[in-house]
Amino acid sequence: MSRAPWIQRQLTPLLAQRGHAWLLQGPSGLGQYELALSLAQAWLCEQPTADGPCGTCGSCHLIGSHAHPDFVVLMPETVMLELGWPLPEAAQKEIDDKKRKPSKDIRVEAMRDTVAFAQRTSARGRGLAVLVYPAERMNHVTANALLKTLEEPPGDTRFVLACESTHQLLPTIRSRCQGHAMVWPTEDEALDWLLQQAAARGASAPSRDQARVWLQAAGGRPSDALAWGAGGLNAKTWAELPAALARGDWAAMGDWPAAQQLEVLQKLCHDLMAHAAGAPTRYFQADQLPAAPRMALLAAWSKELMAAARTVEHPFNAGLMQEAWAVRTRQVLRARPARP
Repeated sequence: MSRAPWIQRQLTPLLAQRGHAWLLQGPSGLGQYELALSLAQAWLCEQPTADGPCGTCGSCHLIGSHAHPDFVVLMPETVMLELGWPLPEAAQKEIDDKKRKPSKDIRVEAMRDTVAFAQRTSARGRGLAVLVYPAERMNHVTANALLKTLEEPPGDTRFVLACESTHQLLPTIRSRCQGHAMVWPTEDEALDWLLQQAAARGASAPSRDQARVWLQAAGGRPSDALAWGAGGLNAKTWAELPAALARGDWAAMGDWPAAQQLEVLQKLCHDLMAHAAGAPTRYFQADQLPAAPRMALLAAWSKELMAAARTVEHPFNAGLMQEAWAVRTRQVLRARPARP
């Protein structure tokens, strides 16, 4: 499948520069993984062009089949499974034997294997490449295991790290990489891409207006917008959600995962704060929002939601947590509006 235009616009100049380690950074949903993979594929391609990998040589086919001997992806096991990358044999056996669940962080054992991989000789003569994604999932122990190799990689080994929360990376990791800030697509580019993706997946073609709602719900991030579309979000549900939550009606998103519910609350809080401050909203139309309560209350709610995000994947009781969110949301949204 062809690369999205905003990904291609970034790939060409990146390939024209020298460097053994890149750090691609920016919010989720902008294509960090896709750009990182294209960059590594071009490094290993047998017939690369100025615009990227050829896509047809043996090396490109091996990366496409997730079996290139000179390429390693360093990811949390949950992300590897989601993206179709095979786990190391020992890790897969432990999971199959129910000894543990797939890790949500990059494990230090995987990092040590990667450091050993970087010492090897290239099997296909184009050097070695390592992709780390999402790089913020390295804890301090794992990141420290990478430092020496990242600073002075042996032979022709190159790294590309893709990150959505650069502030969570060790400064020593950031300082050893050339940084690249991800570029946002235009709205037309993003909408065209969403419609193409929907068609490629065999889904019923959404209208451009429907795709625009997905993009709005994702804050302009195309990959996140595609996930909203895959979840069946429709324009009416999204437009009526703020008023429903203000009434205490949780039905529209009652079946959504807890992390997605919390994400919606954070987006609603963001837009209420922006609207109260006279700034443009990002996720909802201004006329879809209830009257904004006092800024101090919104700020307190925002802090509560950020605290909840740290444990949302490990709730003590999902039902009680959802009920507490519903009560607190209704309380905030029905509070006395701020004075004009």
